[in-house]
Amino acid sequence: MRWKALATDLDGTLLDAGGQLSARNREALRAAKAAGLGVILATARWYRLALPVAAELELDGPMIACQGAEVRRISDHRDLLDQRLPDAFSAELFALCDAMRCLAWIPLSERVVMKGDYVADLPDGVERVESLAAIASEKPRMALIQGRSVCDAILGDLKPRWADRVRFSPSISSRGKLVLTLTASEVNKGAALSHACADLGIATDDVLVFGDAENDIEMFEVAGGSFAMGQAAESVKRAARRVAPPNTEDGVAQVVEDLLRGGGDYD
Repeated sequence: MRWKALATDLDGTLLDAGGQLSARNREALRAAKAAGLGVILATARWYRLALPVAAELELDGPMIACQGAEVRRISDHRDLLDQRLPDAFSAELFALCDAMRCLAWIPLSERVVMKGDYVADLPDGVERVESLAAIASEKPRMALIQGRSVCDAILGDLKPRWADRVRFSPSISSRGKLVLTLTASEVNKGAALSHACADLGIATDDVLVFGDAENDIEMFEVAGGSFAMGQAAESVKRAARRVAPPNTEDGVAQVVEDLLRGGGDYD
């Protein structure tokens, strides 16, 4: 077979609209693994939040998390890549978020803190804090900020001064809310894929990737083959070599099943 591994985004790609892994996608990727293909999850989620999906798929290799800021091997939880936001930027960001009403998710080394009172039930491993000043001495891998006023302030005040060292990635959530993702400037899923492949002893050209968003494009650029999901924006589809059916139709499974039947190499 042409491919040695598959890499897939989670939300909007492998997972359905409710954030769940369908039985068909699960069985297709398990079959790919049984056929000798590596399976790499590549997600903006923090590592612990993505682990349940990895467990369903019985994965133990490298996972790309935090938008590419972290690559961690599942079998021993060892970091293969670990990139953090600059300290001085984090201090300014935390002060701004503490001064304004917002929802902030901050992945640290082994925990995630959340500031805001909009979420009643927190995921496992998430700690609510009243002030981000409480974590001023810790180094975040990334920050997810929600709230129109604070996002406008970050883009208007911090971005002009930090654009060379921090990546500012605005997006719209499934509920129509502006979400700002902040990472170190060098962070992207394409660079992270290179680290994951090195751990598997393969080249990025040996990987077929799936994604649905702008943050997947750099992964498309380094992989040997790429599929954008059918519901993705036109700019994302143009960046991929092929288009899969939408995630609501188990598009990843449809492609993988065809691949395992020998239906095509999808170069």
